[in-house]
Parts: sequence; C-alpha cells; structure tokens
Amino acid sequence: MSLLVLQHVEYIRTLGDSKHELSYHLSAHLRMNAVYWGLTALSIMGHEDALDRDEMVDFVMSCWDEEAGAFSAHPDHDAHLLSTLSAIQILLMQNALDRVDIDRVLKFILSLQKPSGVFAGDAYGETDTRFVYCAVNALSLLGKLDALDVEKTVAYIRRCRNFDGGFGHVAGAESHASQVFVCVAALAILDRLGEVDQPTLCWWLSERQRPNGGLNGRPEKLEDVCYSFWVLSALAILDKLAWIDSSKLEAFILSAQDTESGGIADRPGDMPDVFHTIFGLAGLSLLGYPGLVDLDPVYCMPASIIENLGLRKGWKALQRRTS
Repeated sequence: MSLLVLQHVEYIRTLGDSKHELSYHLSAHLRMNAVYWGLTALSIMGHEDALDRDEMVDFVMSCWDEEAGAFSAHPDHDAHLLSTLSAIQILLMQNALDRVDIDRVLKFILSLQKPSGVFAGDAYGETDTRFVYCAVNALSLLGKLDALDVEKTVAYIRRCRNFDGGFGHVAGAESHASQVFVCVAALAILDRLGEVDQPTLCWWLSERQRPNGGLNGRPEKLEDVCYSFWVLSALAILDKLAWIDSSKLEAFILSAQDTESGGIADRPGDMPDVFHTIFGLAGLSLLGYPGLVDLDPVYCMPASIIENLGLRKGWKALQRRTS
C-alpha cells in the first residue's frame, strides 16, 4: 500500500467542517494543538497551503490570554504551556511570529518553572517532563533560551532517568516512549545529550517494535502509530534509526490509513484522527518515505524552518528514497 496523500490532505482540510458534531466541541481543549498537528501534517506532504493562512493566524490570535500573556487552546480558555508552544510553532510556520508579545510569553513560561527544575503546564500546577520540553522548545524558537536556568532544568530531567535508560513523566515514574522523546529532545536543544545513557536507551527503544512492525510505548503494550514518531524521533536524535526494521514499520503505518475518508488511525481498522495522522506522517518522513518533506525530529516542524532559524541539531533521518 502507498501513502494516500490527496485523501489525507482532504481529510485535514475538512476537519473544521464538523462543528455540528458533539465530538468537535468535546475536543475544544485540544483545538490549538489540532491546528498545529494539521498544519504540520500538511507541510510534511507539501500541501501547507491547503488551509487558509489568514483564518488560521486569526484563530491563533483569538486564543491570546491577555491576563496571562500566553495562548490558550481555544478562545476564552485559560493559557497553557502546551497550547502556547503550538501557537508559536503555527505562527512561525505561517510567518506571523511578529504578532506575538514575546516578552510577555517569556515571562509566562519562566513563571512556570518550579524550584526542582520541572515546569508546570499552567497556573494550576500540574507538572510533567512534557512541559519541560514545551518550555525549552518555545524559548529556543523565540530566541530566548539564554533566559532559562539550564542547570536546574537538566538536573530535573536527570532525576527522571531510569535504570533502563528511559525517562518518566516525573521523577520515579515508569519509562515511556513519549517521555523519552520530550527528555531527549529537550537535552538536544540544550546541547546536553551527554546526560543520556545512549546504548541502554537505544536498546530499550528498539525493543518497542512488535512482530507486526508497529511500535509500542512501553513493554507489554499494543503497538500504536503515534509511537512511530516518539520512538523514531529519539532514535534519529541519537543517530540509531537503523536499530529498528524500517520496512516493517512503514508497512504498519500505511496499513493504518483510512482508504475511504483519509487520515491515519492508531492501528489498522480503527477510526482516523489528526493526532495519529501527523505522527504517522512524521514517522514516514523520518523513514525516508518518497515525496515527503524533511521533518526536524527535535522540534517536530519542517526541517527547513528550523535550519533557517539556525537551530538544527545533529539528528539523522534515513535517506529520502526516490521511489
């Protein structure tokens, strides 16, 4: 099976047409992230113009929380670090970062770091290594990484490293592939990959591949298309993509496509969604699938944008095939 590019483009283009459905309103807390996922997926396929730029930028700016000085996931929601990162990524891809009050966003991000070095996601205090990555990524994209207490941040990530080389969502938590990505990518941005037990971690990551080619997030769990990015991104950053069977993983991702409506599901036979569509495409890009645009696995954005910002790190994807 080949990649159904046109069906996936149309699937993403029409996602906003479902405002009459309950599921659309129940997912309002993910709206900013979904716009970022959709735009990045389209960019990987070379169809970034399939969505209206001005409408997208206007939506992002409508989510500005004037009181907090950051972005929310949806108008009239509270500002959050995750939606703030997605907003910055969208505006960068749309050449509209000049719309952002960078100094206020900087103040918001730095206010969320705790004495331990971890970051909270918002004013309500939930902490997670995901939010460490969001902060480091956003500060890097804004050119404000020098404002971060790097040693305190790295010290917390170090506390989250486990005996198997992986990382958990907080210190002492079980290793999980998505947390491995956020910790490894944050360390890459901070030029501190020496904190990673690379042989042990790359072994653990390669063990995530199931007999059907798909990857899981931790031992004894089912395979899921989204781990095609979480696992591959970390392996690409550590230059160990050859440690998994790329042809079997590619076949698994392609088998999870919806051949009728477009989009990619978590596994074959399930309903597609934009989350698994972007991360399936991201995985295929890192695997060198023909015709796709290079993706930077550290920032999960088109590689050309990161290179133009002078932020590229030493990751290595598989060579892009011509057929």
